[in-house]
Amino acid sequence: MMEWTDRHCRLFHRQFSSKALLYTEMLTANALIHGDPERWLKHSPAEYPLALQLGGSEPEKLAEAVRLARDFGFVEINLNCGCPSDRVQNGAFGACLMRQPALVADCVAAMIEAAAGAEAPPEITVKCRIGVDDQDPKAVLPDFIDHIARAGVRRVAVHARMAWLQGLSPKDNRTIPPLDYDLVRRVRADRPDLHISLNGGIATLDEAVLHLEQFDGAMIGRAAYHDPTGILAAADRRVFGVDRVDMDPVDAVRAMYPHIENELMAGTRLHQIARHLLGAFSGRPGARRWRRIISDGAHLPGAGVELIEEALMAVAPDAAAA
Repeated sequence: MMEWTDRHCRLFHRQFSSKALLYTEMLTANALIHGDPERWLKHSPAEYPLALQLGGSEPEKLAEAVRLARDFGFVEINLNCGCPSDRVQNGAFGACLMRQPALVADCVAAMIEAAAGAEAPPEITVKCRIGVDDQDPKAVLPDFIDHIARAGVRRVAVHARMAWLQGLSPKDNRTIPPLDYDLVRRVRADRPDLHISLNGGIATLDEAVLHLEQFDGAMIGRAAYHDPTGILAAADRRVFGVDRVDMDPVDAVRAMYPHIENELMAGTRLHQIARHLLGAFSGRPGARRWRRIISDGAHLPGAGVELIEEALMAVAPDAAAA
């Protein structure tokens, strides 16, 4: 979810659910070490619970990245071993690491040791695929998980598809390799001491609730981004048993106004925030006009919350006029 789940996106999604675990964009260890950690790790405590997702394949650098991030309040620091993008292939990390379980074990062991120095140590977790290219997932996935478990990892999210790094685009790798939920289910059943979440192909909250009968967690990416109301608004009530009214998207949008106004005063352009609001009314009458008004106007100089109110009038005129 690089360039998707930034701090503006996460704060918006947090309006819908107080309990769902949110993830940052994947940051590389090198970006933290050689860049500006404050810039990359900046977030609001209102986003909690929040997991930082790291990319890398060198134990020493990943450990240093954890030391830089461990006191920022993240509940998890997740090593991504599932992303199939060209960027991570060129950097020899992401899904490529499915071929090197011993190296991944060294990476997470170093990360766990580095995290232990924090006052409230974040848990080190892993996200992976079931294999890549010509690997046999029935042999690869159990072996991979056993390697990282012996290194101390207790929580894993498994995207239940192969990553075909040769011949498929990153986009196609999210849909074309067939899903194998049964394999992940068997691996989870054989390792009751591990917390294993299912990822891949989960498009609705109903589906997530069904999967939670057999898995410890359900991870939803782009579907939740494009329809946060449909997936996140009822999650606290249906998944976590919280007695609360499902968040209305109009209220969620308006709850962002103080953040938007503060960011505009700091030099942020409206479109950098408003692009994450486009899916708020997915599937509802007026949703197309809502998206068009924001998309056409948010990049213009001086655009502010007045534009958002104009777009609300298109999709929820009674609420917008109140």
